[in-house]
Amino acid sequence: MDQTCIDLASPKSSVRIAPLHPMSVTLPANLNPAQREAIRYLDGPCLVIAGAGSGKTRVITQKIAHLVDAGFNPSAIAAITFTNKAAREMAERLGKLVRLPDKDRPLVSTFHSLGVQMLRRDCKLLGLKTSFSILDSDDSMAILQQALATTDRKLLRAAQSCISLWKNALIDADEALAQAADESEHQIARAFRDYAATLNAYQAVDFDDLIGLPVRLLREHPQAAQAWRERLRYLLVDEYQDTNACQYELLKLLTGPRAAFTAVGDDDQSIYGWRGATLENLARLAEDFPALKVIKLEQNYRSSLTILKAANQLISNNPKLHEKKLWSELGIGDPISVVACDSDEQEAESVVMRLQAHKFERRTRFSDYAILYRGNHQARVFEQALRKEKIPYLLSGGQSFFERAEIRDLMAYLRLLANDEDDPAFIRAITTPKRGVGAATLTALGEYSGMRHVSMFAALFESGFESRLAARQLAPLREFGEFINRIGWRSAREPAAEVLEELITAIGYRAHLFETLDDKQAAARWQNVTDFVDWLKKRAEEDGSTLLQLAQSVAILSQLDRDDSDTDAVRLTTVHASKGLEFPHVFIAGCEEGMLPHHGGFTEEDAGNAQEEKFDKEQQTRLEEERRLMYVAVTRAQRSLTLTWCKERRQARETRTRQPSRFIGEMQLQAGASSTRTVTQQAARQQLGRLRELLGKPGRDGG
Repeated sequence: MDQTCIDLASPKSSVRIAPLHPMSVTLPANLNPAQREAIRYLDGPCLVIAGAGSGKTRVITQKIAHLVDAGFNPSAIAAITFTNKAAREMAERLGKLVRLPDKDRPLVSTFHSLGVQMLRRDCKLLGLKTSFSILDSDDSMAILQQALATTDRKLLRAAQSCISLWKNALIDADEALAQAADESEHQIARAFRDYAATLNAYQAVDFDDLIGLPVRLLREHPQAAQAWRERLRYLLVDEYQDTNACQYELLKLLTGPRAAFTAVGDDDQSIYGWRGATLENLARLAEDFPALKVIKLEQNYRSSLTILKAANQLISNNPKLHEKKLWSELGIGDPISVVACDSDEQEAESVVMRLQAHKFERRTRFSDYAILYRGNHQARVFEQALRKEKIPYLLSGGQSFFERAEIRDLMAYLRLLANDEDDPAFIRAITTPKRGVGAATLTALGEYSGMRHVSMFAALFESGFESRLAARQLAPLREFGEFINRIGWRSAREPAAEVLEELITAIGYRAHLFETLDDKQAAARWQNVTDFVDWLKKRAEEDGSTLLQLAQSVAILSQLDRDDSDTDAVRLTTVHASKGLEFPHVFIAGCEEGMLPHHGGFTEEDAGNAQEEKFDKEQQTRLEEERRLMYVAVTRAQRSLTLTWCKERRQARETRTRQPSRFIGEMQLQAGASSTRTVTQQAARQQLGRLRELLGKPGRDGG
């Protein structure tokens, strides 16, 4: 079993620590006193309040090294975080500190990857076959579409989010139905019950189940709980403020009475309340673990004093669980700029011109700059402005080509050719395009395959399955299975391009698009399909591979996009997606009421007189999270920070007057146009021209 699991859905994917002999580790001399205390404290449960840029990842990896040096069995230490990227970086750092044989490696894992490992080992205790399937968001939505009998994407997304929140709060379908407050919630709760039954029949789980089912395992099976507590004797949890009720329960059950853990987090950076994360988990730690030791990391190694002062003033407006104040030895730094713009187009032009002039003046790289915003819809005008100036950029948080529905549909067929035990691929392929196989038929097939502990594809050919369905239900299943087998035989022997073309034609995918979508959408999606097929053909020709060989690599197709880590380009990203990142120079766009803070937390009428308004508890909670979001944005900046806001902004087909964000005032910055005059495109170009002329004069060294 891989102990350093990174990929959510594939426990085989791992980052390996170099297999060398154990070595004694001493603490580096340049750790500050709070970091040293957090690393050395082993006498009980520990909460490390780690401010932005305070070196929390270093503390976690050094603490693992210290645990090993203190005599802990390395393979019984686990560091749990939230993202594959964070787990990968942590594993790489740890590999440089403690080099161990494979069998002795600590576990560095996401919550979901740990859940996969637990379920793969003990799934039979929960009535799951060992080869249970993990459904992604798209697969889950297809089941919900059947349960709700609707194609309304807005309703389906709302239902999916609601069910996820229920699962994260450890509320099952029956409880959700009993607690439903109105007819809308009743409808979603009923769909939740049908959805859960279908997952059970399919012998499948969704991503939320990867945490919820391990909790159930540890609650209901004491022997399994004890085995896992012995397997993982010390836990370190990163980004603890982002845990939901289900993840907290998993932590409690895994640590047990021993309570040997270190939780690292920051209540000022809790920005995921909308997906179930709760700050109550920080308060509950002290209640559930009275011996809890709290250590604060307040020295910031990222930002200038000017930036930290603004951040501290901003977040002081929120109530505190653990009072702290960031400080730095990095100097005063550049003053923070606040720019008032006439419109969103002018905002984008102003930011791009300022960025260009700053880059030319400071001799920096494009990758030193980030433009942050509250919502993805704000990216369009910045993309246009950057393209106009031929400035390279990377867009974070946008949809990958391989995540598009039409590409995932075709990938399902390729995945099934490569591995006929891939149940999610089978379900997607047999239902897209539709071929007369309904939910009842698939439920029966799923139940039979679970009983026989075989894949759904293998089960449809077994004679024992024939008695469970009417002939008219069985016929399309067998017809599909025989088709896949024929294509599979050809895909291993005939030219890939030829087989691929015939596959697309045989399933009637183009007709499916034009039957289910309007002509414009269908044409756009068909163009994506054509581009994908051409790319596959080219890859097969270059590699000299058959379609089967190509299909066998389909699981990693989403990784075939270029590696952007070393690309010299401006980063465009939402504030949520920027968490954990840092940039020398940051622009935060849309710093106005209704944008940041987003108007979802309170009404539009609240703009401009926030100090006088009395919010109800829910509105106040949302506003506090928006303030934390702004705090996260501000603390991404290392050297310079520019905030922009628009006097008018287009919304749908209307142009609305806007007010500067209350957060600008809370940071004690001036937002008025008189103090922060808008820089026009012409003025910015003139400034850039003067700089180039100055730097180009003879006798100047350009430095």
